[in-house]
This record gives sequence, C-alpha cells and structure tokens, in this order.
Amino acid sequence: MRYLAIMLLAPWLIVLGWAYWAYPKSLLRNMTRRAFDVLALIAATVAAIQSAIVAFDAVELPAADQFGTKSGAIWQQVVPALYGYGAFLAVLLVALIVRQIVWKKRA
Repeated sequence: MRYLAIMLLAPWLIVLGWAYWAYPKSLLRNMTRRAFDVLALIAATVAAIQSAIVAFDAVELPAADQFGTKSGAIWQQVVPALYGYGAFLAVLLVALIVRQIVWKKRA
C-alpha cells in the first residue's frame, strides 16, 4: 500500500513528463539539452517517489474508539499523492526555468 498513491498518480505524471519533453518547440534542440531533459525527468521522478514515501510514513492514522475506526485512513493515500505531485512539479518548474534561460534562441 506504500506505493499505491504514486502508482495511481503515475499516468498524470507521465503526461506532464511528456509535455515537458515536447514543449516548447521554439527552444534549441541539441544533445546537451536532451541530456539535461533526461536528468530533469529522472530527478523529478525520484523526488516524487521519495516525497510520497516520506509522506506515507508521516501520516498519522486516527485511533479507533468504541464505535470503530474513524474514516480517516484515506489520508494515508491522499497526502503522499499530493506530496509526490508537488515534488514532481517543483523539479520540473526549476528545470523549465533553467532550460528557458540556457537554451533560448539568440536573436
């Protein structure tokens, strides 16, 4: 159950990774930029997985009382998905800014 949140989020992260890879088409494309893109996508994936694992372990489940368990266990999947998504986007945002600065077309 530890990786369920990231597995359910994976299709959307793949779409975001593809969008990062494909756009913008106006930037220069060379081997150095593609290597940077690959490293950025790997770093974003690792950051998403690591933050989801940390968030899964950090969530405290509500205690059971005399009426049974409370409905709060869903947060053990929601919080890791949010952390993983945020980490993935944060790494890609930094990579987008760096990529725009370094590989923009010179006039």
